[in-house]
Amino acid sequence: MENKTAFLELFGESPIFKVLDFLVVNEDFDYSMTDIAVQSEVGYSTLKLFWSRLEKEGIVANTRAVGKAKMYKLNTSSPIVKKFRDFYWATTKHHVQNKLRVQEITA
Repeated sequence: MENKTAFLELFGESPIFKVLDFLVVNEDFDYSMTDIAVQSEVGYSTLKLFWSRLEKEGIVANTRAVGKAKMYKLNTSSPIVKKFRDFYWATTKHHVQNKLRVQEITA
């Protein structure tokens, strides 16, 4: 990832974090698994290793089919996802504020 999000800077770039990061930032749209793998820079075979767990836990939801491709998006109605989104954006805000504070001190 050329420009890492604050979340990934804080918590690292494990494949599942990269996928969750992508899904949170792009939660208004649905994507095929191939698109999710490409956009989050995770290998498709790696994504398949944990994708069924994300589906089973209700973290992602199948929205529709486009030809043979199933489309998915973050399941924003899930209590787990709601808490994760709150955590994601709170840590992002905190990280950005800290960076700005450091820039003010060094400027």
